[in-house]
Amino acid sequence: MSLRLASISIDLDEVPLYTAIHGLEPLGEPSVHAVYDRCLPRLAQWLEQESIHATFFAIGEDLELEKNRRSIAGLHRAGHEIANHSYRHHYDLSRRTNDEIADEIERGAAIIEATCGERPAGFRAPGYAVCDALFDALEASGAQYDSSVFPCPSYFGLKAAALAVMKLRGRRSASVLDSPAVLRAPRDPYPVGRPYWRRGAGILELPIGVTRWQLPYIGTSLVVGGARIAVRLTKQMVGRELINLELHGFDAADSVEDGLEALVPYRADLRRTSEEKLEVLTAAVRAMRKDGYELVTLREAARRIKARSSP
Repeated sequence: MSLRLASISIDLDEVPLYTAIHGLEPLGEPSVHAVYDRCLPRLAQWLEQESIHATFFAIGEDLELEKNRRSIAGLHRAGHEIANHSYRHHYDLSRRTNDEIADEIERGAAIIEATCGERPAGFRAPGYAVCDALFDALEASGAQYDSSVFPCPSYFGLKAAALAVMKLRGRRSASVLDSPAVLRAPRDPYPVGRPYWRRGAGILELPIGVTRWQLPYIGTSLVVGGARIAVRLTKQMVGRELINLELHGFDAADSVEDGLEALVPYRADLRRTSEEKLEVLTAAVRAMRKDGYELVTLREAARRIKARSSP
């Protein structure tokens, strides 16, 4: 019997990472902590209203703050999965040494385990950028799955163009462009081989959503497009054994309420209020359920996919 699973995963990238990728000066208090302080409570309430257990990818360094640890521990107690988004969120992690990669994975996992009392099962690389050494380190660490590979031609092209324009304008982005080899990877869950874009016998990869039209199925695309577009893109995902909708905490940000007006010229998503964004995401989730999809955490999706594949 074919699986019909959907997962909502949320990367908790804090505001300084957004100013860094746009080559802007950091924002001051209190907006610097808007993702944990303001966006996370909105998302937690929305998930409860929609009866969803989500997967939150936490950055280890953010959990050095006691208030953030309390928030993450509370999400874990509520039944959400807490997964590893590395310790410092280096966008160029895939270009660093093997020892640095392994250290980022282990330190991120260790602080999540200390916070939640449970070692994280999953990992997502900063900026979706991966390499074979990263998968070697994940397998050595005992991770159960990865969810980083994003084989989307349109996203890749738009990101390359954006980085080029920024360079021409004299701004330096902290973000990096992944290898175009990622576009050769499967769109559906697969055991990673070597090179990582081939099927093999390694850790299970749960790729970021890409529609049949080769469009990115991620939170930013949905909230910018609005509810009607979100439903149409969701329909493009129907038929997959796993609809993997990746969000960011920032997808619940409000430019006015959260003091993020300085970022509005650089981010179309901030032209919608937090309430409007959550309405869009609700439309997408309800479209999934209408087509018979069960909302589960990525860890649960990985478990079921592995069980189905076992002899």
